Amino acid sequence: MKGFVFHGPGQASWQDVPDPAIKEPTDAMVKVGVVTICGTDLHILKGDVPEVRPGTVLGHEAVGEIVEVGSDVRTVRPGDRVLMSCITSCGRCRFCRDGSYGQCRGGGGWILGHLIDGTQAEYVRVPYADLSVHPLPGALCSEDAVLLADIFPTSYEVGVLNGHVRPGDTVAIVGVGPIGLAAIATARLFSPERIIAVDLAPARLEAAHRLGADAVADVHETPEQLVADLTDGLGADVVIEAVGVPESFELCTRMVRPGGHVANIGVHGRPATLHLEDLWIRNVTITTGLVDTSSTPTLLRMAASGRLPTGQLITHTFPLAQMEEAYEVFSRAGETGALKVALGGERHDVAVQTT
Repeated sequence: MKGFVFHGPGQASWQDVPDPAIKEPTDAMVKVGVVTICGTDLHILKGDVPEVRPGTVLGHEAVGEIVEVGSDVRTVRPGDRVLMSCITSCGRCRFCRDGSYGQCRGGGGWILGHLIDGTQAEYVRVPYADLSVHPLPGALCSEDAVLLADIFPTSYEVGVLNGHVRPGDTVAIVGVGPIGLAAIATARLFSPERIIAVDLAPARLEAAHRLGADAVADVHETPEQLVADLTDGLGADVVIEAVGVPESFELCTRMVRPGGHVANIGVHGRPATLHLEDLWIRNVTITTGLVDTSSTPTLLRMAASGRLPTGQLITHTFPLAQMEEAYEVFSRAGETGALKVALGGERHDVAVQTT
């Protein structure tokens, strides 16, 4: 089969790779229908995630059809259309029993496209299939469903829930790529007073406004002052970091009010300074997290009923074989206007913007 293989920082290619096979009785084999690219994949290509070894097929978000299952799989069977979660759960370890699937110690956690071959291929082996794939309702198209593999549960759990967004809050989101945009959509479920989006790309700020941000700010135009002006100098109740660079994290800590929450979602490849000389007295809560995807069944029901704007985030579609071109477009989002790209499926009518 073909797969998108990581060869080291800055090097990857769409190439022939061995067909996967059932290794454990809890495995499922899935034919990939629609797959997408995550900002974390770009971090891997930059060398920010050194655990990923050369030769690994990347990708951890996909929808597909079950083609084979191991003897112990009970909840899905060949022919079922499923969402492959970015997180794998053994279901037995201490963390899985608590619902903290991202911290699984039984061979799960974030393994697809990280510790084992991932979803950016024609076929993928999914361990612990009973808990790690989700049958899809017929009303939900694959292009919409694929965004529930990672970015929507990540934004909802690590950003909105960890940040304790409440009705009437002021929520500032720094970085409105796909994760930040999904954070806007899911924060709105809690009726905040206002959502402020901060980014450096005009196209993403425009998308943030379309998805429900009440105010937008260019990162170079003192967003701290905008937050202060809108909150009578208090600061934001919740600030969500959705970039993964030191400057954005430090900006978040300057915008949060005393007693507020900073929820870090971004994947950081460099150290960030924690200014405790300023923060120690302000009762600020800072949270980090890897998504558990415990919210995925709920989000699937909401998406199927039209309550989540998943499809609005897909700006470019490609055949699966154009993986390298899709990476090029996605990695140059500031120039191409790409938010989320989808590969495979039947819908390839969106013109690719490359300049």
